[in-house]
Amino acid sequence: MTKLRTFLIGLGAVVVVGGGAVTWLLQPDPAQVPFVETTGPHPKITEPRPQSFPTIGIAKPVGWKAGEAPQAAAGLTVTRFADGLNHPRTLTVLPNGDILAAQTNSPPRASGGGLSGLVASYLFKAAGAGEPSPNTIVVLRDSKGTGHADQRFVMSNPALNSPFGMVLRDGRLYVANTDAVVSWPFQPGQTSLTGKPEKLMDLVGGGNHWARNLILSADGTRLYVTVGSSSNIADDGIEHEKDRAAIFEYDFTKHAARQFASGLRNPNGMDFNPRSGELWTVVNERDMLGSDLVPDYLTNVPLGAHYGWPWLYWKKYPDWRVQAPMPQYLTDYVRKPEYALGVHVAPLGLAFARGGNLMGEKFASGAFIANHGSWNRKPMSGYDVVFVGFDDRGNVLPAPPVPVLTGFMDAKGQARGRPAWVAFAADGALLISDDVGGIVWRVTAPGAKPAAAIIPLPTRVAPPIGAMPQHYTIRKDENSDLNKPQQ
Repeated sequence: MTKLRTFLIGLGAVVVVGGGAVTWLLQPDPAQVPFVETTGPHPKITEPRPQSFPTIGIAKPVGWKAGEAPQAAAGLTVTRFADGLNHPRTLTVLPNGDILAAQTNSPPRASGGGLSGLVASYLFKAAGAGEPSPNTIVVLRDSKGTGHADQRFVMSNPALNSPFGMVLRDGRLYVANTDAVVSWPFQPGQTSLTGKPEKLMDLVGGGNHWARNLILSADGTRLYVTVGSSSNIADDGIEHEKDRAAIFEYDFTKHAARQFASGLRNPNGMDFNPRSGELWTVVNERDMLGSDLVPDYLTNVPLGAHYGWPWLYWKKYPDWRVQAPMPQYLTDYVRKPEYALGVHVAPLGLAFARGGNLMGEKFASGAFIANHGSWNRKPMSGYDVVFVGFDDRGNVLPAPPVPVLTGFMDAKGQARGRPAWVAFAADGALLISDDVGGIVWRVTAPGAKPAAAIIPLPTRVAPPIGAMPQHYTIRKDENSDLNKPQQ
C-alpha cells in the first residue's frame, strides 16, 4: 500500500508539473504596443519575445448571411459582384471586361510528425484552409453592366495545381501553379482551358508558402514571379530555401530567368507604381517573436535588392534564432522596407489606384491592400482592406493605413470572410476576393467621376559614354614619385 501511495503521489506530481508546463507554453503573448505604432515608414520595433509555441488567435470561419456585407469607409458603397464561389483568391481583369478568379488552396502538405504536425493541421482547418484545392479558374462576366456577374464559367484542366497568379500575354494565359509557370492559348471571351499547357519555367514547390503570383511588365517583355519561403526562419536548413523567399524575372526576349530580388520571406501581391514605374510588393514577415513583431510590409523592389530574411528584419535587427551563418557583408547592403502595414496582418493583394477608377478623390493616389488577417496575434489584426497614400512623386506618405473595407469579423470574433485580393474592374470599381466567404465584393464611391490619369514621372537616361581614342601615347613623367628612389 505504501508503494502504491508513493507511486500515485509521484504520478500526480508529474501530471501537475506537466500540466503546468503545457499551460505555460500555451499562454498567449498579448500585444504591448498600440497597433498603429507598428505601421508606417518608421514602425516601432520592440524587443523580441521569442516563443517556443505560437500565440494562437484564429477567427473561426462562419460565412456571410444573406444581405450581410462588410462595412465600407465613409463615401463608399459595397455590393456583391459574385458569390457562391469556392475559395476565390487572385483576380485578373481581361481586356473585354471578364474577370478571372482562381479558385485555389494549398496543395497536399507533407504532414509533419509530433506536436508541430498536429498544430499545423489544426491551424489550417480552423482557418478554413484545410480543404483540398478546387484547382479551377472561374470566368465572371457582367454582360448587362449592372455591377453584378450574371454569367460564370468554370474552367478546369488536369494541369492546374494550386493555381494562383494569372496574366494574359500575346494570346496565351500564363498561370503560376505552385511548382511551375504554365500557359495555354487563350483569347478574351474564351471560357475553357483545353489541352496540355506549355511550361515556361519550373518553380520550387512544397513548403509552408505555396502561392506563386505573376505580373507582366508594361511592355510585356518581362514576367515577375513571387516564391515564398519554405519555413519561418529557415528552420529546416538554409539549403531547403534555395530559389525561395524571392522574386524572379523571366525575359521573353532572352527566354531566360534570373533572381530579381531576395530576402523576402513571403511576397504576394505585386504592382507597378504608376508614377515611378517601380515594382512594388507586399510581404508577410516572420512569426513567433510575439504579438508586436515583426511588421508585415509594403515596399519597392529594385533589381538586386535583399530584404534580410532570414537573418535580419527591418534592415538592422538580427534574428538570433537563425542557425544558418549570415552571408558576409549582408548588413552593408540589405534594404529597409518602405512601409509597415502592421504586425501579422498577412497582406496578400496589392493594386495601385490609376486613372478611371471610381473610388473618389480621397483614394486617388496610393495603393489598396487586402490583409488576410492574423492567426498568431492577440488581439487579432488584419481582416480588412486598407489604403496607403502616396505623394505626387510616387513616394509613400508617412501616415497610418486608411481602412477601406472592414467588418469581416463579427462581434464574437468569428470570420465572416477574409480579404484575399484586390483588382480594378474595367468600369473602375474596386473588386475584392473573399476566399472564406466565397464572394467577390465590389466597392465604388457613388457619384464619383472617373479619376484622372496619373502622369508618370519623366524618366532620366544616362548620357552616352564618349568615344575613346583608338590610340594611346604614354609619356614618361620625370617628376613622378614612381621615379624617385625609395627612402
